[in-house]
Amino acid sequence: MQGYWADPEKTAEAIDSDEWMHTGDLGVMAEDGYCTIVGRIKDLVIRGGENIYPREIEEFLFSHPEIEDVQVIGVPDGEYGEEPISWVKLKPEADHLDLEALRGLCDGKIARYKILRYLKVVDDFSMTVTGKVRKVQMRERSIDELGLPH
Repeated sequence: MQGYWADPEKTAEAIDSDEWMHTGDLGVMAEDGYCTIVGRIKDLVIRGGENIYPREIEEFLFSHPEIEDVQVIGVPDGEYGEEPISWVKLKPEADHLDLEALRGLCDGKIARYKILRYLKVVDDFSMTVTGKVRKVQMRERSIDELGLPH
C-alpha cells in the first residue's frame, strides 16, 4: 500500500519511515514460523498491568451452550486501569444468563484477571455499514450505563 488517498496524515500514522505498514493487528508467531492473529491493538484491555486479548475470552465464552455471539471490551476502572465487560447475544432458545453463572463457567478455566466483571445481554451488536462491530460505541455506551468516569 502506498498510502491513503488524499490523506497524508493518516498515511504517516500507518506507514513508518522504513515503509513498514502498521495494521493494528496483534499476532503471535509460533516456533514453526506461522503467525496467528489474536486481536487488534486498540481492542487490547490492560488490567492491573496484565494484557487481556478480548478474542481469547470471546473464544472461551463461545463454549457456553446459550451464547450465540459475544464481544469483550474494556471499560475504565479506578483500581486496575481497565476491566473487561462482555456483551452477549443469546441463542433464540436461551432464556437467561447472569454474570455469576458466566463467572462460574470461567473460574478455574481462564486466568482470574481475565474473568469478567460486567455482563450486558443484548439482542444485537451495533454494526458499521461494512458489517464490523462498533466496539468504540459499545465502550462508550457501557461507560455511560455503568456510570464510570470517561
